Amino acid sequence: MAAIELRNLEKSYPLAGGRAWVLRNIGLDIADGEFVSVMGPSGAGKSSLLNVLGLMDHDWQGAYSLDGVAVEKLNPKQRQNLQRDKVGFIFQHYHLIDDLKVWENLDLPLQYRDVPARQRAAQVGGLLDRFNIVGKKDLYPNQLSGGQQQLVAVARAVITKPRLLLADEPTGALHSSQARSIMDLLHELHRDGMTIVQVTHNEDYATEAQRTVRLFDGWIDKTAL
Repeated sequence: MAAIELRNLEKSYPLAGGRAWVLRNIGLDIADGEFVSVMGPSGAGKSSLLNVLGLMDHDWQGAYSLDGVAVEKLNPKQRQNLQRDKVGFIFQHYHLIDDLKVWENLDLPLQYRDVPARQRAAQVGGLLDRFNIVGKKDLYPNQLSGGQQQLVAVARAVITKPRLLLADEPTGALHSSQARSIMDLLHELHRDGMTIVQVTHNEDYATEAQRTVRLFDGWIDKTAL
């Protein structure tokens, strides 16, 4: 079964005398449990595609099925609920909440889902242990290294057990050893059955995925498939 199905997906902006196209006639299937890299030069449409997949951008045309749900047929509230229940995000610059401690950053997504306090504590504790950051639980993000912040960001992204994990340049702000740790963690999550789509400029890390999709001027480069 496909976790993601895109058919004739397009996105554009109005310009004087025409339109600026960001995504053109995108057709793409990503299987349940697949690990896919998205690559392309700046302006190719990588982040735009990720924003559509993550239900952060609704201004597009075409068909998008996420876990069997036709996204284009949903109202805004339904899309918000689908995003909350099915999608996790990892960003290049972490996007942790600075005035919350590590454990509080992990706890917050569970609060949004009305998970009982005792269950939240168990899930937070389990991920702190799994990611070897128990000793950092009472620190604030600015007290952590970049690699440690990204570990917390990954933990926060997966604590709700999303169907789809989207990673936008997850290693881009890290030095090599930290980046290697994050990639190893993504592989571990993939082995556990998670569907992962990562945008990256790193050719070596891109090839570690099962498949690479290359974009150019908003189109999927068919010659690279």
